[in-house]
Amino acid sequence: MTDWMTAHRIAVGDVALEGDLAVPAHAVGLVLFAHGSGSSRHSPRNRAVAADLNRLSLATLLVDLLTTGEETVDARTRELRFDIGLLADRLIGVIDWLQDQPQTAVLPIGLFGASTGAAAALVAAAARRDAVRAVVSRGGRPDLAGPALLEVAAPTLLIVGERDALVLDLNEQARNTMLVSAELRIIPTATHLFEEPGTLQQVAEQAGRWFTDHLAAPAAHA
Repeated sequence: MTDWMTAHRIAVGDVALEGDLAVPAHAVGLVLFAHGSGSSRHSPRNRAVAADLNRLSLATLLVDLLTTGEETVDARTRELRFDIGLLADRLIGVIDWLQDQPQTAVLPIGLFGASTGAAAALVAAAARRDAVRAVVSRGGRPDLAGPALLEVAAPTLLIVGERDALVLDLNEQARNTMLVSAELRIIPTATHLFEEPGTLQQVAEQAGRWFTDHLAAPAAHA
């Protein structure tokens, strides 16, 4: 943990969520991570992406959208990871918390969602149109956002591995459904988890450019 990363317990409804907030000096925006199926704020992939974003003067918040008890249940049933409504409500609560904190209230917010977390990010972006300025999905399931896809106002980047055929097809359908500016970027040779050499770095580079372009610039929507 860097000397400018702090741990927080974030009250959302009747639960407290664990999060790690990193705010580099002269931050130009903040990226809130929504983790995917069976993952957590300790995900090495998302932490690697977050570290690259920090180097671009973007603050990051990696937060567990499930409590420890809920994660234990989900590890057995695999049900809560697909409860997009629950995950999105938690994410919305975290967005509201960020806007109330003196350290982060002035920072434009972007959302980075992976797997089912991408659907929750898109639902949250639709619900907080004034707050969320950009969305990036990594190997995401935007189709699970349902009708909320039509309500997203933030420019959205969908990143998918070339060898992740089913998810690639679902992302193409989502891009064609969305009314806002949505781009699909395909990472050559990559599978769903971007474990192939250099592929996760390409994700971080694409995400970094997207967030710096849209968070450091004036708001493009009301």
